[in-house]
Amino acid sequence: MFADLHLHTNFSDGTYTPEELTGHGRRLGFAALALTDHDTMEGCARMAVACATAGIEFIPASEFTAEHENIELHLLGYFLDTTHPRLLSELAKFQIVRQQRIREMVARLNALGIPLAAEAVFALANCAAPGRPHVARALVQAKQCATLDEAFDRFLKKGKPAWVPKFKISAPDAIALIHEAGGLAVLAHPALNKSDHIIPALVAAGMDGIECFHSRHSTATNEHYLMIADQYHLLVTGGSDCHGMNKGKPLIGTVKLPYSHVQQMKDLLARRATAGGGKLVNPAPRS
Repeated sequence: MFADLHLHTNFSDGTYTPEELTGHGRRLGFAALALTDHDTMEGCARMAVACATAGIEFIPASEFTAEHENIELHLLGYFLDTTHPRLLSELAKFQIVRQQRIREMVARLNALGIPLAAEAVFALANCAAPGRPHVARALVQAKQCATLDEAFDRFLKKGKPAWVPKFKISAPDAIALIHEAGGLAVLAHPALNKSDHIIPALVAAGMDGIECFHSRHSTATNEHYLMIADQYHLLVTGGSDCHGMNKGKPLIGTVKLPYSHVQQMKDLLARRATAGGGKLVNPAPRS
């Protein structure tokens, strides 16, 4: 039994619908899937129905862009209450900021002589949480770039002329929000953010786990983060970070997390519930 705990749909910057993504999960024999769209949980209702029909356990989740000590990092919130009022209110604020960022990127493209309209990007995205990939797709659709890679390399990567900084919640605030909404806070793809030195501070802030297995982590990287998870008594998670097709095939299936890790996540939530919903403090790290 395996799980993929890092997946995106067209409710953020993925290309699959929840039903299409679930179909791939069923074909690959997954026992559990988590939907981790950026700054939204709007796709969770449909994904839950699709997974129930397919006989797959569904974990409602979301991916938050955060920062600590001026380092951008991503935090995955798992088993979130999809009706939690403050969580939904904060996500709505993040979505407004995302939409404004699109407008600012388009304005910079316009200043460069690229005739792209923000409305075209929003129409293509067709979601409340648009991102840079939607701008890239709009540039390709408008024949201003031949490929998505070209759009990022010429305009949208950090330091390029149409790049706009992204709003980031503080990591401690993101962890607290995830816990308030009944969830578990997990550091996503740590190797991509080069964030090892801030892991102790995140643990002190209540972080619950670390994504040791990721489609862009090597075997050596997996082992490195498994050691860190053991040192700090953190949960171990993993996922493909699928946004759609990759090199001609779906990225889902490239990471298969043993279901035992999902059970450990559920066990921790059960202990918290038994303790009256209070936040459990991780044990001191091993020397």
